Amino acid sequence: MALFRIVRGAPLSAAEAWRRVTDWRAHAALVPLTRVGAVSTGPVREGSRFTMRTGIGPVGFDDPMEVVRWEPPGPGGAPVGVCRLEKRGRVVTGWAEIEVRETAPGSVRVTWTEALRLRGVPRVCDPVLAGAGKWVFGRALSALMADN
Repeated sequence: MALFRIVRGAPLSAAEAWRRVTDWRAHAALVPLTRVGAVSTGPVREGSRFTMRTGIGPVGFDDPMEVVRWEPPGPGGAPVGVCRLEKRGRVVTGWAEIEVRETAPGSVRVTWTEALRLRGVPRVCDPVLAGAGKWVFGRALSALMADN
């Protein structure tokens, strides 16, 4: 599996950082050639599912995911929130974990760790895949954390 980790700091509250990094539609807007497909109804929680579609027109693939851990930072200022996604597609498998940790009042560190596998791609390509994932998702995470 291609494994990568991205860490970003931001002058945001834990609640605001959490809102931004778990906004799946915002992710899709920042990742090239990607859009959100199906999304579970209701608030996000363990068991929620959504699908990202990557491609151009009819050429592409679906990346269905399920939230298997959903622990938002608490309203009383709990210092950490964790969201873990399991990728359950025919093309992309693996997992992603997003952690939002308050480092000081009004300041957070967001850590995005992902392990992914593309079916049909030899494992020898994992370092290249990890590098590409780190670059693409690092840019998206930076944009999500940017002061708007």
